[in-house]
Amino acid sequence: MHILQYILKRILFAIPQLLGIILVSFLLIKLIPGDPATLMLGPMASQASIHALREQLGLNQSIPVQFWIYLKGLFHGNLGVSWQTTRPVFDDLKLRFPATLELVSYGLLGALLIGVPLGVASAYNRRGILGRIGSLYGLAAGALPDFWFALVLIFVFYTILGWAPAPLGRLDIMAIPPPHVTGFYTIDSLLAGQWETFRSAVANLALPVLTLAVINAGPILKMTQSTMQRMLESDFSAYGELCGMPKSVIVRRAFRNSLPNVMTIVSVLYGFLIGGAVLVEIVFSWGGAGQYAVQGVLNSDLNPVMGFVLFAACFSLVFYLIVDLIYFIIDPRVR
Repeated sequence: MHILQYILKRILFAIPQLLGIILVSFLLIKLIPGDPATLMLGPMASQASIHALREQLGLNQSIPVQFWIYLKGLFHGNLGVSWQTTRPVFDDLKLRFPATLELVSYGLLGALLIGVPLGVASAYNRRGILGRIGSLYGLAAGALPDFWFALVLIFVFYTILGWAPAPLGRLDIMAIPPPHVTGFYTIDSLLAGQWETFRSAVANLALPVLTLAVINAGPILKMTQSTMQRMLESDFSAYGELCGMPKSVIVRRAFRNSLPNVMTIVSVLYGFLIGGAVLVEIVFSWGGAGQYAVQGVLNSDLNPVMGFVLFAACFSLVFYLIVDLIYFIIDPRVR
């Protein structure tokens, strides 16, 4: 009952948060220079045609009226139409958003596999070689731009060694996309039994996932290291050592008490990467939702940008809710 009340409370709080995100995003997008009507009709269009299109799209109205028109369409489940693709934005994002989620999910999983073990080991062996490696890696990962590191990986593994496929999207040119179930090519190809497509999807994921994993393992490592050091120096760890408890048990209990902080940084990174991985998407021609939104910004196409912001905000809020529910499981103080 307490969990259900907590979920309902978070959902009620999410509604004004979404409205605030939509309002701020709408106002910021309106500050971008450029006339959508002129871009849609081209430079040779007459002023009469441009004026008629602006009136049809509601662009000749005031900003509050335009925002209200957008909200009315949003309440009816209409995210608008992209003039670049001439398709409903909802359909475009339904195809592109799983590509971003697949890249971000595997990238963050790789960051966890790198950052958490190295953070625990460097905290336990703070003055040894592992502690120095952890500190150096945390500094280096925070200083590397993700797009630059992606270009270095492409140069080494594709241009020089020839081990990786060309950075031209999610699949090789000859690979057949699997039937759409989850939108994750790795999962959908396994469900369909398309092993060649699965191998192509994994091969094309390798470099972008490695890019996100290496860069974003740094914050996870630093959070795990600092929290573990604090837990290992706490009274309960000292008491365990005095009682003769094995080191492995003390480290395991210290790590369990560190999990809430680790989960917090993971949730923040996941929400950030949904929109922050756009440069990696562009480098690898990934065709995800972030790249779709950037094209909308460059072409003054409002609806794709607003649709992406809404999708990303909803998914981030749902993910934060899931993380909060995990707190109930791993931290008895929350219960």
